[in-house]
This record gives sequence, C-alpha cells and structure tokens, in this order.
Amino acid sequence: MTAGLLLGGGGLLLAAALTGIVLNHGRKKVWQAVLWLIITAAVCLICGSLPVFFGGPLDILLWSIAPGLDIAFHFDHLASFFVIIISLISLCVAIYSLGYNHHLSSNERANLLSAVMSVFILSMVGVVASANTFSLLFFWEIMALSSFFLMMNDYQGVFTQRAGVYYFVLTQLSTVFLMMMAVVMYIQNGSFELSLYGASSGIQSFVFILAFLAFGIKAGIIPLHKWLPYAHSASPSNVSALMSGVMLKVAVYGLVRFLTDILSPEIWWGVSILLLGMISALLGIIYAFKEHDLKMLLAFCSIENIGIIMMGIGLYVIFGCYGLDTMAMLALGAALFHSLNHAIFKSLLFMTAGSVVIAVGDRNIEKMGGLVKLMPYTTVIFLVGAVSISALPPFNGFMSELMLFESFFQSFSLAESSIKILLFSVLAILALTSALAAACFVKAFGEVFLAMPRSQEAASAKEVSKSMIIGPAILAVACLVLGLFTVPIFEMAGYSFDLPDMSLVGLVLVIFGVLVFGMVRLFSPRESRLSETWACGYIRPTPRFEYTAAGFAEPLFQIFRLIYRTRHYNERSYEDNQQAIFKQGKSAIHTLKFFDEYIYLPIAGLFGRISRYVSRLQDVDLGSHILYSFITVLLVILAARWLW
Repeated sequence: MTAGLLLGGGGLLLAAALTGIVLNHGRKKVWQAVLWLIITAAVCLICGSLPVFFGGPLDILLWSIAPGLDIAFHFDHLASFFVIIISLISLCVAIYSLGYNHHLSSNERANLLSAVMSVFILSMVGVVASANTFSLLFFWEIMALSSFFLMMNDYQGVFTQRAGVYYFVLTQLSTVFLMMMAVVMYIQNGSFELSLYGASSGIQSFVFILAFLAFGIKAGIIPLHKWLPYAHSASPSNVSALMSGVMLKVAVYGLVRFLTDILSPEIWWGVSILLLGMISALLGIIYAFKEHDLKMLLAFCSIENIGIIMMGIGLYVIFGCYGLDTMAMLALGAALFHSLNHAIFKSLLFMTAGSVVIAVGDRNIEKMGGLVKLMPYTTVIFLVGAVSISALPPFNGFMSELMLFESFFQSFSLAESSIKILLFSVLAILALTSALAAACFVKAFGEVFLAMPRSQEAASAKEVSKSMIIGPAILAVACLVLGLFTVPIFEMAGYSFDLPDMSLVGLVLVIFGVLVFGMVRLFSPRESRLSETWACGYIRPTPRFEYTAAGFAEPLFQIFRLIYRTRHYNERSYEDNQQAIFKQGKSAIHTLKFFDEYIYLPIAGLFGRISRYVSRLQDVDLGSHILYSFITVLLVILAARWLW
C-alpha cells in the first residue's frame, strides 16, 4: 500500500507533465488539470511517506537499465521527512497557482510552466529518495534543468537573462562537483552504491569537500550564493516558493545524508560548516536589510536561514566528533526542524509577496503601502510568515531557533578552550542575526502594508482570488501548529528534547486575547469619534511624510558601512549665487557589490582570457592539432593509471 501510494504519486506527476506538454494549447483547462494532478500527487506522496516516517524503511527498484545500473529508491526516516516537506509545499503552491496562473501572459505559457513544475517536483522527490549515486545524478540534473526553465519563464526580460546566466553556470558547476564525487565513490566501491566502506581519511575528506561544494552551491551558501537572489526574484512567485522553500532543502538533505550515513566526519568539517553558516546567516540578513525589491529581500533572507541550518549541522558534526551524542542529536534536530519551518514560512512569504506584486504591479516596496485595508487576508498571512521568520513565539521559527540556542548553551561543557571560544563567538553572531531579521521584517511589513499608499497602483490594489489565499493560509496555520505543539509532535516522531511546551503559552495568549476583546466590547464607548491626527502643523499629510524604506535602513547602513562600502552622492543646484535658495537636487546611496566585483567578475575575466588564448591556439595547422590530441590522450591514460 505504501509503495503504491509513493509510486502512484510519482506517476501522477509524470502524467501531469505529459498532459501539459502534449496538450499545450490556448485553453486554461489544461493547466488547471495539470495543477489538480499535482495536488493529488502531493496528497499521495504525503500519505505514502507518513507510514515510513513513523515506521520502517522501504526500498523500491523502479528500473534496472543494466547490471549495477539501477533507478532505485530508498525511503527511510530522513528521506520520508524531506518528501513530506516537498509534497506539503507543492500541494500549497499548486493551490496558489490555480489563481496565480490567470495572471501569466498566455495560457500556453501557463500550460508549459505547470508541466515543467510537475517535472521539477518529481525530480526533487527522486533526489531525496535515490538509493545510489546513478539515481542521484540522474534526478539532480533533471532538477537543475527543470528549475532553469521555470526560472526563465520571462526569458525576454534583461534581468531574467542575467539571472539565467548566473543560475545555469553555477548549477552546472554543482553537477560537476557531484559527478566528480560519484566517480571517486565508484572507484572506491566498484559500484554506484551510496557508501564508502573502508575508505581512508584522505578519500573521505576529498568526498566531503566535493559534496559540500555541490550541495553548498545549490543551497546558496556564501560565497557560492550569487545565483540565488537573482533566480528567486526573476522567477514567477509560485516557482520562487518552490525553489526557496523546497529546492534549497534538497541540498540540505544531501549534505545531512552524507554526514550521517556515508562519511565519518572529522572535527574540521564541523568547524568549516559552522563558520560558513555563520557568515551566510550574518551577511544574508545584512544584504536583505538594504533591499527595496520585495522578492530580492526574501531571497537574501533564504541565505540567512540556510546559514542558520548550516550552524546546526556544523554543531552536530562537532558534538559527534567529541562523542556527545545527545547534544549532537539536539543540534541535528534543530537543523532539520528549521529546514521544515523555513520551507513553510518562506514559501508562504513568497506566495503572499507574489500576490502583492500582482496587485501593485511592482516589486519596489517604496511604491507600496496601505495594503492592510485593501488586502486584509494577504496582510494577515504575510504577518504570520514575518513573525515566524523573525523567530517570535509562539510560532514555529521561534522553536527551531530556540533548539539551536540550547545546543550552543550546552556546548560550554566541552573541555577544549578554542572550540568553546569559537562557539561563543558564533552564538553572539546568531543572536545578532535574529535581531536583524526581526528589524528587517518590521521594515518589510511596515513599508508594504501600513501607512498610506505611496503610488496610484497601491491605492487601487484589490485582494487576490480565493485560491491565492487558501494556499499560503494552509502554511500559516502550519506555522502556528508547529510552534504550539512542537513537543507533542517530536514525541510522536519518537524523539524527546528538553523544550518548553508552547501549547500552554498559546492557551494563555488565547485567554488573554479573549479577555482584552471582551473588555473592549463591554467598556469602550459605542460612538466613534473622527478627528485629524497631529502632523507637525501640516493640515493634510501626504505619503511623502512617511518613513521610507531607505530612511529605515539608513542607521544600519552606517553601522555596517565597512561591509556595505556605502558611497553617498549629492547633486544640488540653487537659484542664486550665494546658494541660499535651493532649486533642485538628487542624492543616492550606492553599496559595493563585493562578491560581484571581487570574486565572480575577476573569475569570469580570467576564464575569458583563457578562452581567448585557447582560441588563438586552435587557429593552427593540422599537424599541431594532431600533436595536441596525442598529448591529451597520453595525459588521460597516465591520469587513469594513477587513479586506478
């Protein structure tokens, strides 16, 4: 029964893809049918994964291409957990897309987008459930290519084309590292088995480096992150929800799988993961704070949350190397629980951001405002996501970050002073990151939904359709449920951690809210009084009086100016020679694009120079070509002999 549900879910996703591609014509019934097939498939996958998560493992051989070359799946607790994440988010995104696809440029494009989306979901499930390196590579490349085509939906846009270059180059580089890793494992094992039995410490470290680079690029760890903010903001909002909410977690799954089941971790692995996670978390939220593009802001926040997850994984490795199994499980539980929580609230935020962008017609939050009265349901749902990602109780983000903080606090029992100092420093950065995340979403929510509309489009915005509300609303409820009932949920899954029971806190909050509401209803005056608010002597305030996003971020620009490398420009003209009567002016704040200017562009320039040099070498006679070919074959033979 369980295998039938899992295979049936995969079959429905494949049928959805074929339906959208084969019947791709100008009728909306096609993409609607595709989305309903995705919804049904997601339900089947959830129902099939739950028995595995709460029970025993399951192996499925799908297709034996040749002896030792199989498309096979292995579902255990870890794989089923991530399949549930993929299926839950896909279910809500498909419901959301029933309304969102009406806003695409044509039904043909909606048909193709929905079909490729089903391929994307199927490939992610395939990666998570792969039982060998051949299946892993096969589904990994399908995931990379299908996500590229989804991102390039608006392929005529200049920004999308630039994002496509970044994404395609880096995602293929990720595949190269994964393929190198698979080759090393095949040489060691003599098969495509996901194991490294008897491998030396050097080979294990080499495989770890390759795996970390492959999964780190896909997860968006700094400095391998450059594709992420461009790709997430250029994609349609339903695709952004899948990429940020789910695809990044597939990379997290890969790293966790290798560290827990395949490799024998060393202490420097954990320290490296911890430090890169710390850098990603801090720089991710700092760069998110400066963004005025709503989707770009959310994309940088994904980098921050991936950094938090990596901190938990790094702690797991460090504790495991010291033999502290209980503390290691707490750190790993925090990382996996935050993976689930981030998938939920980040998908919610991207979907509601997509609703806002459709209503206003712009991603710039400086042109929004006042949407709380015009889009009340979207406002409430976005607020739940903002509170959750800010790690405020009683929502789910608070509980997973609390688990991570507890892991750090318990780490002071370690004997080695250098590790204790390192963990104390990272703990301070984590606390700073949490505070900056809350400030970032005060800015985002306030500028988008509160005060008066700052553009005519914002003033005429309307609430989106029901399906675009229901999809993220399901995730909003999940944010609250996972926050309130964390302890019972962990106990049902067979894990016990020393955590506060937030259900009691939630009950107290509900009682307090009911009492306040009752007192207001009983004792407040029945008559409403209308009057103008004080506006510093101005009779009729305009939206120009409001605190802008740039003004809100200015103090942070000053605090972190060494990171931003801010440059201020002021151009002024006056009516008189004494410069007493101001005529007009223009000012701007520019920040340094550090990774572009110091990492990516120099590397691209280097490869460009190498390519031009090689091109000149190719413009030679036939004898030289034969000599080059002979030398190349000789080097390949020597390399193969050395490896074997």
